[in-house]
Amino acid sequence: MEKIIFLENIDPVDFFGANNKKLQKISSFFPKLKLVARGNEIKIIGDDNTISILEEKINLMMDFYHRFNVLSESTIEKIILEDSEDFEANAKLESDVILYGNRGRAIKARNNAQKKMLDAISKNDLVFAVGPAGTGKTYLAVALAVQALKEKRVRRIILTRPAVEAGEHLGFLPGDLKEKLDPYLQPLYDALIDMMPYKKLNDYFAEGVIEIAPLAFMRGRTLANSFVILDEAQNATGVQVKMFLTRMGENSKFVVTGDLTQIDLPDIKKSGLQKAADLLENIEDISVIRFQDVDIIRHKLVKNIVDAYEKDEKKR
Repeated sequence: MEKIIFLENIDPVDFFGANNKKLQKISSFFPKLKLVARGNEIKIIGDDNTISILEEKINLMMDFYHRFNVLSESTIEKIILEDSEDFEANAKLESDVILYGNRGRAIKARNNAQKKMLDAISKNDLVFAVGPAGTGKTYLAVALAVQALKEKRVRRIILTRPAVEAGEHLGFLPGDLKEKLDPYLQPLYDALIDMMPYKKLNDYFAEGVIEIAPLAFMRGRTLANSFVILDEAQNATGVQVKMFLTRMGENSKFVVTGDLTQIDLPDIKKSGLQKAADLLENIEDISVIRFQDVDIIRHKLVKNIVDAYEKDEKKR
């Protein structure tokens, strides 16, 4: 008998190993079968019953890889030697883990404010997360977007930011439009790179499953079946925030994040974040989560720096 198994959304090098080392590990447990790796396919030749057993094990390996973004030789051995039902039970996600990033690192809410944000996004279609830098607002939102995409609750992730210079005049930037805008959007790329294998991420970009674009590019669109994040919303004007919020289509989640102490607009009074959060807070299916200095989770000095600047502002 002959069976071909396709590795969907998996880098063959990650699954087969360098020089097919992991594939050889699998073969060592099934000496009566012949395994041939070709691109994203495994061809298995041998006895029908034994092929069925190996197919079940390979499906478990693929599930494990998609869940944890990693598949080691020791895990392969464990999957093959353990009873399939026992392994599935032991590999269940922890209840408080949003997803596993690259190298199997668990991403979860790290304080009460983040837990409130997580709960709010699960229950509401529009959530504002407002607070100081370092509270993990954007990172958590991106993690929840990736989780929703993996679980097929949405078809696309769209991440956007206003292209506003942070107190600098960058002037003419060389390159095409994407290269000119990438510096503004880099923090969103950084979060995604933490959460999924590089090849899969590039495939999603190429296929349009994940899109990162400046806020101005949202005008005139209807964003349905999508998880959409507006980051650095304090640098969007009232008109821009309204334009963004009215892009919402069916089966979509919108998350708006921002820090009102870091407005880079020439006229800070034109920032539309505070007005939108205050105006919409009491509408059903809309939630506003307000982070405080105590919620900062970056380096311990970040909280002290924020406190020092706030004290200086009060003196002024």
